Amino acid sequence: MLNIDYKWKAFSAVGMSLVTMVMSMSMIAVALPSISGFFGSSLQVVSWVVIANSLTVTAVLLPFGRLSDLLGRKLILTSGLLFFLVGSLMCILANNIIFLIFSRVVMGLGGAMAQSVGTAIVVSVFKKNERGKGLGSQSTAVALGGALGPFAGGLILQFYEWQAVFICIFIMATISCIWSLLILDDSKIGSNQLKDEKFDLIGAIFSGIAMLSLVLSMNNPFEGLLFYLVTLINFSIFLFFLTLFIINQRKSESPIIDLNLFFDPVFRYASITRIIGFIGRSSLFILMPVYLINIRNLQPAMVGILLLGSAIGMGIGAQMGGRLADIYGHRRFTIIGFILAIITGVFIANFNLQTSLLLIVIILLFNGFSMGVWATPNQLATMNSVTKEKYGSVGAFVNLTRNTGNVIGQALATSIISFVMIYKGFDVELSEVGKIPKTTDAFILGWEIAYFFVIIITFIGLISAIMTKPNKK
Repeated sequence: MLNIDYKWKAFSAVGMSLVTMVMSMSMIAVALPSISGFFGSSLQVVSWVVIANSLTVTAVLLPFGRLSDLLGRKLILTSGLLFFLVGSLMCILANNIIFLIFSRVVMGLGGAMAQSVGTAIVVSVFKKNERGKGLGSQSTAVALGGALGPFAGGLILQFYEWQAVFICIFIMATISCIWSLLILDDSKIGSNQLKDEKFDLIGAIFSGIAMLSLVLSMNNPFEGLLFYLVTLINFSIFLFFLTLFIINQRKSESPIIDLNLFFDPVFRYASITRIIGFIGRSSLFILMPVYLINIRNLQPAMVGILLLGSAIGMGIGAQMGGRLADIYGHRRFTIIGFILAIITGVFIANFNLQTSLLLIVIILLFNGFSMGVWATPNQLATMNSVTKEKYGSVGAFVNLTRNTGNVIGQALATSIISFVMIYKGFDVELSEVGKIPKTTDAFILGWEIAYFFVIIITFIGLISAIMTKPNKK
């Protein structure tokens, strides 16, 4: 029997690692202009400081989840934090942009290891009727990191160079790593359930190449005909290796993820709901700062404060949705969350030059709340549909669906707005919107069309949520 307090001790290790990694993403994003100026690199080149990390996490997330089931969850989490802090130190010492990008790959490996195992630990230490509370607290940690990151990054850069951002990340990762080493006990966090099974290296390679190709097809830096050609090639590679991965997993005695899980309607529809939900949600992260800074002419510090509303709402919604799902089941709250997302999406689609900042804050608060309300019960439904020896691989898969949804959603939203602006005669970067006459009107039109598609996608997610009925067993 677990000590009544141990679940929160174990959660503190997971929560600390999550806050560190989510904070680091937004802190580094804020530092990109400073990094660009320091190395004399274009923003297109320096953007790979972010992209390289995302590619690495997406490629190896699923295999590390499987490894945590085989080797132990404490080992994977602490090793991940070690890689993360070593990568941060390498970033501090980087004297050219290539080495900095390579250092971010090292950080990505560590981030993937830590992300892959966090959900499995939380689900293992909380009893079944309290898992929603645990997963809700996990989502709150993500929201906290998202809220603190831009503020902390901006404050640091106001007084110090960009290296100070990585020094802060290094310190947080070191504390988190030491804490995890001291607190986590493999006998209490469900480790070594499958220690006699082998790791499917071929399956890991196939899944890694497939996910890399998918992300690259969504982050294509080329223009014109070359853009479509490269996208087609990358997407074809994705389909080819995805097919190989599925064939391999059907034959493997120790698969990276058990494909039979998709025959369970709860797991299947919960997974579909999650990826659709994040496709709809992610457009907000990339488009809202452009709208507030370029269209509304607000200072970045003010934008950071306004966006806090979304993070706060998500934290509140995750706590409420998780705890209520423990009592009343996951389905009704996932449905409520998607309905709220559709309603707030309609308001967001109608944002313009005259929309009051107070209304924007209120809508962002409820939009974040809607995400927390649906995402935690959805995650609970997925994890409760599998046995404990699969928590690592399935927890990693849950995070992979989130990352994949984010990539697809951001690419879709920016593509729609870019297409509309080109159609209106403005082939400019999003950063130039508002600075050139009449680009504002073209952007607002693209914004309305993009969110029309977001609302449709979210409605499809609502249908999938309705289909996620609890198993009668």
